Amino acid sequence: MYVSISETNVFYESSSNIVSSHTLQITQVYGFYDECLRKYGNANVWKTFTDLFDYFPLTALVESEIFCLHGGLSPSIETLDNIRNFDRVQEVPHEGPMCDLLWSDPDDRCGWGISPRGAGYTFGQDISEQFNHTNNLKLIARAHQLVMEGFNWGHEQKVVTIFSAPNYCYRCGNMASILEVDDCRGHTFIQFEPAPRRGEPDVTRRTPDYFL
Repeated sequence: MYVSISETNVFYESSSNIVSSHTLQITQVYGFYDECLRKYGNANVWKTFTDLFDYFPLTALVESEIFCLHGGLSPSIETLDNIRNFDRVQEVPHEGPMCDLLWSDPDDRCGWGISPRGAGYTFGQDISEQFNHTNNLKLIARAHQLVMEGFNWGHEQKVVTIFSAPNYCYRCGNMASILEVDDCRGHTFIQFEPAPRRGEPDVTRRTPDYFL
């Protein structure tokens, strides 16, 4: 997820995108560990990177109004100060509030629900509205779910999903987007297609037939 803050010409990339994808277990399952071994002959580089990931912030706050994170909310977190009080320098646990920030998803149903992902929760519009009200927020900007147009509003525009990886996994055919926040705090979505890849066939835009 990318948020562009135009008056300062700053791009915010959700570092929690990186954190959620680069726990020790995930990097071993999906090839980063093996790649480091092949290239460098030992696991030292892999260990350095995974240690670094444990220092990355989990969330960001834009102009005290836009709460940015990878996944979603947690029943254990009522205020932003709860997050500020985390002991961050650790690998994200497999459960608990830090894990929820990376894995939870908004839902059409009210209240909290069990996530089909096996980590985090689903949360309804009543939850996001209460969280925004408690913390004087106007918007929760998050990623974590493929959306074909690159962005998708939810919860009566209290939550937006921003997906910044075009043609995800080189086969989903989705667009990607960046949220631009101007100096009047207005929101604009910049959509883009994937860059052409030499020798790769064109991918039709279709909704994937699997859960992402």
